[in-house]
Amino acid sequence: MIRVLIVDDMKTIRLSLRQILESDPELTVIEEAASGEEAVAFCRKARPDIITMDINMPGMGGYEAIRQIMSETPCPIVVITGIGSQYLMDVSFKALALGALTVLPKLRGVSLDDPEVKSLIRQIKTMAGVKVVKRSLQTGSSPAMLNKASLHLAAPAKDKDAGSFKFHKEAQLVAIGLSTGGPPALQTILSGLSSNFPLPIVIVQHISQGFMFGLASWLSNTTPLRCKVGELGETIKPGTVYFAPDNFHLTFKTPSNLWLDSSEPIDGHRPSATALFESVAQNFRAKAIGILMTGMGKDGAQGLKTMFEAGAYTIVQDEASSLIFSMPKAAIELNAVREILGIDLIALRLKSLAEKIPEQKETLSDGREGEKTYLADRR
Repeated sequence: MIRVLIVDDMKTIRLSLRQILESDPELTVIEEAASGEEAVAFCRKARPDIITMDINMPGMGGYEAIRQIMSETPCPIVVITGIGSQYLMDVSFKALALGALTVLPKLRGVSLDDPEVKSLIRQIKTMAGVKVVKRSLQTGSSPAMLNKASLHLAAPAKDKDAGSFKFHKEAQLVAIGLSTGGPPALQTILSGLSSNFPLPIVIVQHISQGFMFGLASWLSNTTPLRCKVGELGETIKPGTVYFAPDNFHLTFKTPSNLWLDSSEPIDGHRPSATALFESVAQNFRAKAIGILMTGMGKDGAQGLKTMFEAGAYTIVQDEASSLIFSMPKAAIELNAVREILGIDLIALRLKSLAEKIPEQKETLSDGREGEKTYLADRR
């Protein structure tokens, strides 16, 4: 039985959530809290399996409650909040950087047949099984995760040319796919790039409907790059990040313009990282960089394999720095990966590839020089 703590200052919302969650025999609500203070106090005496957390509450809001809980008694937290002002969006995404797993919209009704209700139940059950780590009360970061992320282990290459690719002088695009844990991971990577980064970046981020514009705005305000939701026919430009919009695959028909595709979901996803990667492989061949990062499921793995076979440079985030390793792991199992990197090295690698800087050894967090992490080309 999965034990749930519901945190929301509105009694009607708490009752509605209780009704929805307890319609599933595997979920039970063990407590309701009307404020962040109540949530923190409850977690100190009886840690739940998962928490649903509102953001905007009188007194201690959800952001501060998440910060304290993740530093004292860490457990999976799902933010459930209204889609309102950009300020509320920004705080919600900041909460993810503190360790909350995902952000979901408040539901308008409680019909148990509603697909959104079924999706909420499914996500709560899934997120309850995610292992979380203790965070710093001051910064919200996990020092252990960051240190591990810097130490990447190499698999021996089976041929002397592994890791040396023609595209290195001709890269034209970066394509990224990610899901759970994605927003703070993207903030880390984009913060490590300059505003004059010489390549366009296209991204498929799985996120609840209604939050994509807020995510793009938050990243524009907190990183050096311009971030926006992609539009049909839009000409891509260097130093700009384009997100797939809700309910559309982001693809290309030509290398210079975005195309929005409303064809069937792939493995249940639209937008799909696999749809993006396969389109990039077709239009850019070896002149692209593909990155598959933290997330649940296997979306993007097959598409990254297609990019790999087209000669593109393919990277996955390592397990130590991934909130959920399922998507990168699926790509590794398909032998679709050139390199496995911790979150703190991905921006460095992008700069060395895109800006045509000669390959160098990175200095790891303990002062040692780290070799590049190349997977063998086992085609």
